[in-house]
Amino acid sequence: MSKIITTLVLMLLSPFAVFSQKHIECGYRTILSSDARLFVETLASDSLQGRDAGEEGGRKAAAYIVSLLEEWGIEPLLDDGYLQHFAVKDCEMNNVLAVIPGKSDEYVVVGAHYDHVGIGVAVDGDSCYNGADDNASGVSAVLQIARAVKNVGTAPERGIIFAFWDGEEMGLLGSRHFVENCAFLSQVSAYMNFDMIGRGPVNNPKHLTYFYTASHPVFGDWLKDDMAVYGFSFIPDYRAWDKPTGGSDNAYFAKNGIPIVWYHTEGHPDYHRPSDTADKIDYEKMIDITRAAFLCTWRLANEKY
Repeated sequence: MSKIITTLVLMLLSPFAVFSQKHIECGYRTILSSDARLFVETLASDSLQGRDAGEEGGRKAAAYIVSLLEEWGIEPLLDDGYLQHFAVKDCEMNNVLAVIPGKSDEYVVVGAHYDHVGIGVAVDGDSCYNGADDNASGVSAVLQIARAVKNVGTAPERGIIFAFWDGEEMGLLGSRHFVENCAFLSQVSAYMNFDMIGRGPVNNPKHLTYFYTASHPVFGDWLKDDMAVYGFSFIPDYRAWDKPTGGSDNAYFAKNGIPIVWYHTEGHPDYHRPSDTADKIDYEKMIDITRAAFLCTWRLANEKY
């Protein structure tokens, strides 16, 4: 039995799932290492000046993300476009929000922050803090999952919102603004987060920390099932957490009782340094995390949990 068919059998055990081999293959096969490299290299290029929130580099990053969503035919969440504008004191920022509508009035949110820390103190003559792992890697995953879901070719049960947060490095500002101003927050059934998925500890480079809300152990079971079928190149450390409120953009969702899945590959010596560059990303590992997360996203959008 092929890996795809085996996975479908596991998924179809839920009466809420709507899968076929053709559907899952159409999405899964669009997740490509070459595109992951392109997205990370573009977002982490010197021309984007470290993607500081409220600065020109950050605005360029948002425009790049919007251009891809438009190219793939993924519609904006808001009536007036993809950008959710907000300000903190004098800093004007933008979340980028897109949606693939579902059959019900419930939603899953899949998100990653696209901002980084900009231009800073020079280290070895370099002052551009490119932020390849933090968090161009996470943005690449959300982009590829959005395209993969679009290519499934059938509407999910729950709508899927793809969120690219601004202002995370300044205190989770973008995700906080979304949560505090979301009129349909009670209809959000789960939040999936990506923050640094392209590297790993020096002594354990294939490591993945897989956080999930402890009251939903099935989230851990899903990844275990897919590891058995696909043999992904990363090594997961399953971390059930009563209320995953720390560390990243999952915080405000968890504080409001929304179940969480969070992919994170931990720190490394280039964290928040100009040396966090695209050439140091483990693209094989990152693309496997993205593929696993696509399968999880589709389950979150289609199964009961």
